[in-house]
Amino acid sequence: MDSGAIIGMITLKGVLALAIGIVNIVIFIYMERKVIADMQVRFGPMRVGPHGTLQPIADVIKLLAKEDIVPAAADRLLFILAPFIAFVPAFMLYLTIPISENLVVADLPLGIFYLFGILTVVPVSVLIAGWSSHSKYALLGGLRGAAQQISYEIPLLASILGVIMLTGSFSLVDIVKAQQVPLIKLGAFTILPRWFIFLQPFGFLFYFTAALADTQRTPFDMPEAESELVQGYNTEYSSIKFALFFLGEYSNALIISALSVIIFFGGWSGFGPIPGVVWFFLKTYVFVYFIIWLRSTLPRIRIDQLMDMGWKILLPLTLVNIIVTGFLMIGR
Repeated sequence: MDSGAIIGMITLKGVLALAIGIVNIVIFIYMERKVIADMQVRFGPMRVGPHGTLQPIADVIKLLAKEDIVPAAADRLLFILAPFIAFVPAFMLYLTIPISENLVVADLPLGIFYLFGILTVVPVSVLIAGWSSHSKYALLGGLRGAAQQISYEIPLLASILGVIMLTGSFSLVDIVKAQQVPLIKLGAFTILPRWFIFLQPFGFLFYFTAALADTQRTPFDMPEAESELVQGYNTEYSSIKFALFFLGEYSNALIISALSVIIFFGGWSGFGPIPGVVWFFLKTYVFVYFIIWLRSTLPRIRIDQLMDMGWKILLPLTLVNIIVTGFLMIGR
């Protein structure tokens, strides 16, 4: 295959990954409204399309039609740049997510580091948005957001080091393949798959807690504490710029759900004749549902509790998990 065909194939896969990401974000937004409405004994969106299925499209049209305002005292260049810094990296993450064994744009040898390297850009957008808005509420929200995400990135990465040690690879595809070996078999039947949730249960608990905080989901949604900050770092944003922040946040939440499946729950592997792609999305949306459930159930914690949990609880526990995993591997 010549270089032109290779570039064309990679471009096609990239466009497909972007389309899959956008479609799933739309489903995520609709699902969140309906699930929370059901938990609060409401109908949720009902008027636009059958059972409100076209409501997300109506929201996009509404946001595009709104006036795009830039505050007079804002740093115009940074104010415009911040939403793109939040949006573009979020969709770069889809390029290395293996939906199935053959459906992945790029299987990078250092795929884990690529993903976490992209995630470290997100606090920059939050901080720039708050600083450039020339608003004390936005600035406080931006500082909170940057502090929160920087604090939880360390335990987030440390929580999956046990899985990397067991796998011996940083490739997401290799991590999934390592989980396709049966842990317990009875004849030709797999009783218990070698999913890392069974080998690293505490690692998963630490990962998911840190991931919720890193992506600003409830109960860790401090940068957008509306009761305290009048919306937070994106207070001054409107129209398409606000939509870019919105899409970036939902994209990151979808990514942490997909990574939970890939790292701890066997990725696309499953049971029976069901295709791997179906298994992958079924597992991912279980986590999406759980994230929505938490939002409708738990109250927001205080900022001091948030920081204490990251530095005083999660970080030490993830380091202990790494040490215990190392000793168990030596003993084996």
